[in-house]
Amino acid sequence: MTTPTQDLAAAGVSIWLDDLSRARITSGNLAELIESRTVSGVTTNPTIFQGAIGNASDHSYDEQIAGLAAQGASTDDTIFALTTDDVRNACDIFRPVYDATDGVDGRVSIEVSPDLAHDTDATVAQAKALYKTVDRPNVLIKIPATKAGLPAITEVIAAGISVNVTLIFSLERYSEVIDAYLAGLERAQGGDVDLSSIHSVASFFVSRVDTEVDKRLDAVGTDEARELKSLAGVANARLAYELFEKKFAEKRAQDLVKAGANVQRPLWASTGVKDPALPDTLYVTELVAPGTVNTMPEKTLEATFDHGVIAGDTITGAYAGARDVFDKLAAAGIDIDDVTQVLEDEGVEKFIASWHDLQGTVTTALAEAANK
Repeated sequence: MTTPTQDLAAAGVSIWLDDLSRARITSGNLAELIESRTVSGVTTNPTIFQGAIGNASDHSYDEQIAGLAAQGASTDDTIFALTTDDVRNACDIFRPVYDATDGVDGRVSIEVSPDLAHDTDATVAQAKALYKTVDRPNVLIKIPATKAGLPAITEVIAAGISVNVTLIFSLERYSEVIDAYLAGLERAQGGDVDLSSIHSVASFFVSRVDTEVDKRLDAVGTDEARELKSLAGVANARLAYELFEKKFAEKRAQDLVKAGANVQRPLWASTGVKDPALPDTLYVTELVAPGTVNTMPEKTLEATFDHGVIAGDTITGAYAGARDVFDKLAAAGIDIDDVTQVLEDEGVEKFIASWHDLQGTVTTALAEAANK
């Protein structure tokens, strides 16, 4: 007998946990999720680290914070040390998965500071510093898909560093992300970097699209508009998968693949369902496709394990239906370009707010440690 998460993995979907804390590492919970829930990677972001460090009831960070306080470490240096240590230790736990999958899975992501989202050079510098400090081949450096982030992606890929591109909402921006990845591979190839060692995922956000579109559909208020609720996120992601198939079938990408490069896999992010009227597994069951990653909060992971998913490809062949949803949204007056730009701006702002909350938490903890 196989488990539902094993069935999902067999359908070509890599299951990554959208959470990390020191308690998960030291308690054995992370290793247990690999064994029992087929988890093959972890993603983090500033909000996750704020939750982990700010709410560490087990005091698992206290000793390290006290040591750093005694050294006179700054707030940002302390955050850098705490988060890179957690990611390095998680990378070690996932190393057998990384080895067994030839580097495809077993990945742990760490994000550049969101304060740098509109600064290309600073993003590149911090991405390289994070990669060097974690010092594990299975780390993924997260870079946001802002306009300033695109050339940073190319630069970091060209340096042979694997990247998780985050905060992608629109098909137009996703196309630019793929181009930035391919440009980085071409530069890496010219610099004699081993292309097969470079991996990347493109994190396409799902539930936040529904949240924003559904709010606008409620404002429209017609029966036709209400019938379109909770359809935009899945439709957008399905069209992203169609774009992925198209772009990586083109000569530019295929030439790189023949030279040993890896395709940049689509990753479904923001898969926790926001509307309580919807099933917890909505953004899992509707987005099963080979060569994808689904990064899940634990609630979604457990619901997937308990209730199962459709084992098979539910995206290919659904593109016409997805385009029909977008046609109907346009007819209802929903401007998808505006929706996705609002979401990108809000996504950066939310991570900046979480980062500043984390800075406040760590500043207080350093002061308390120094006064003991």
